[in-house]
Amino acid sequence: MKKTACLLAAAGLSFLMALPAAAQQERVIRFGHLNNADHPVSFGVKRFGELLAAKSGGKMKVMEFPASQLGNEMQQQSALQGGVQQMSAPATTSLAGIVKEFGLVDFPFSVANFAQADALLDGPLGQALIARLPEKGLVALGYWDLGFRNVTNSKRPITKADDFDGLKLRVIPNPVFLETFKAFKANPVPMPFAELYGALEARAVDGQENPYAVILSNKMFEVQKYVSATNHVYAANIVLVSKKFWDQLTPAEQKMMHDAANESRGYQRQVSRAAAQRSVGDLQAKGMAYNEIMPAELARMQQIANPVIEKFAATYDPAIVKLYNDELARIRK
Repeated sequence: MKKTACLLAAAGLSFLMALPAAAQQERVIRFGHLNNADHPVSFGVKRFGELLAAKSGGKMKVMEFPASQLGNEMQQQSALQGGVQQMSAPATTSLAGIVKEFGLVDFPFSVANFAQADALLDGPLGQALIARLPEKGLVALGYWDLGFRNVTNSKRPITKADDFDGLKLRVIPNPVFLETFKAFKANPVPMPFAELYGALEARAVDGQENPYAVILSNKMFEVQKYVSATNHVYAANIVLVSKKFWDQLTPAEQKMMHDAANESRGYQRQVSRAAAQRSVGDLQAKGMAYNEIMPAELARMQQIANPVIEKFAATYDPAIVKLYNDELARIRK
């Protein structure tokens, strides 16, 4: 009898050890972001949630909180660091305050197309930046597409660098953005995204800069007349997890999170880039005047911005700056 009981106990223990880790505990993941529920970032969150639920047998559930419901960029970042919120997907720009080398991603005119952007972020440079986040209380699962940023305003079309002169433009609270638009002789105003529409409506600022899908989703066509294809910065979202939450997960759960993020990345980028292409026509249909910029004028803008790049590069970790420059040389071939 004693031998049988021992065998049964051992079998039971083996069975418990063989169970997937996710089956032992339910996890509810509060995933907040700034964008509306019809934006490609939201579609990425939904796909990530579906994949994670499937991989965990329904034990890991993602609850989406779009449209700044959990606060602005900095509030959500603090909530992740404190373990109050589990996930977010902000623009990489919001991380420059805690890892200043993320400012490299914001350098103007650094990449010319999506292939270059993906190669830069998915390669050694993007991974080196991600590696600096855990000590700040964050874990990153990769990069999603936000798109090339373009300027809108209520005053005039931007056809050359001189057209920025005196324009009061809302920018992300980020030093690289501030200095770039100061170099263009604009008057940049740092402001949380959640306050932007009201500021445009009240004419507290003349304009702003964002990817086309963000401009459309947030109905900026209601309060802005001109949209100009400046394509001055490629913007990415970064999929963040609270390190306090991450450290509670088993290795199997962490792998499920990584796998779901990797599998949702291609889908999110595809949806985002298709939406950007459609958004230009939709914005025109809503009454916005759209213009492209001649290559010679874009080259002049790049020349004006170069001293800003040199200024900030001199303040960053030289090893990361070298990696950045090496990667740019590789992806531009």
